[in-house]
Amino acid sequence: MLDETVFRSEDVPVADRFDYWAELLGRTHAPMELRSDCADDFRASQRALDLGAVTVWPAAFQPLTFRRTPKLIRRSDPETYHLSLLVRGAGAGVWGHRETEYKPYDLHINSSSVAYEVHSSGDPVTMVGLEVPRALLPLPRDAADRVVGAPVSAREGVGALLARFLTQLTADTAPYLPSDAPRLGTVLTDLVAGLFAHILDAGDSLPPEPRRRTLTLRIKAFIREHLHDPQLTPATIAAAHHISTSYLHRLFRDEDTTVAAWIRRLRLEAARRDLTDPALRATPVHTVAARWGFPRATDFSRAYRTAYGATPTDHRHQALRGRE
Repeated sequence: MLDETVFRSEDVPVADRFDYWAELLGRTHAPMELRSDCADDFRASQRALDLGAVTVWPAAFQPLTFRRTPKLIRRSDPETYHLSLLVRGAGAGVWGHRETEYKPYDLHINSSSVAYEVHSSGDPVTMVGLEVPRALLPLPRDAADRVVGAPVSAREGVGALLARFLTQLTADTAPYLPSDAPRLGTVLTDLVAGLFAHILDAGDSLPPEPRRRTLTLRIKAFIREHLHDPQLTPATIAAAHHISTSYLHRLFRDEDTTVAAWIRRLRLEAARRDLTDPALRATPVHTVAARWGFPRATDFSRAYRTAYGATPTDHRHQALRGRE
């Protein structure tokens, strides 16, 4: 199970709940001014998952106004991008002259370095927050300004891919080991970078190095979205991105891996999660293998044993027996 910290307002005296929540959000995201008509008896809950450099925090709370001012930014700036997947409720944010409204299954993108005011409504508001250091997502200032506050749907495309990963991850952390946390953080960083690239449609507007990085992240997001397809090959990936196969291989050489090795690792990790999921214990191993792009059971078993030191069947039995 992943390490997580849990907060429930009922564990705090009524008079202290709102101030404690404000302090908690300041530690999880960045210091903010909070206002609420429910401050006298505020109800909220939060789980914070530490994924290395990345933090994920599903939360539910009563309606709030969040305000981050230039003064607060000067006092403390963790230099992070914040993304909120709104699951229930509604909201609106204001960044200078930009105003954006949000509804369920919209993604709200913010930055701790930008002044804003965000209003939420609904009782309770339910969301999944994600904090990613800006250093992991290097964008020119003008590009960052275009990303923050941009309306993004989580119902389709890269937004939906990120939303599905967040909801699956936070629904049940039991299948994961603490050692999985940094790898999961890397996956989320790649997905966010792919989302930013989609929003920007950056192309030639970026300098060469950020453009290479953006293209690599866009390709990684594409691979994750098509991971189940057994026809996913370097040739098809290169064609989908209008680059040569040799250039694709050069991009991944900079990542200290190969395209095929990266695809195989992601497929094995996905199959491992399914095999150790009690809800899928009746699903045959060969079905799980085929679902994640391994049409030949023998190839899957050999690759799985090489990666994890046990056959898929033995690993499943060990994992599920440990939960009985």
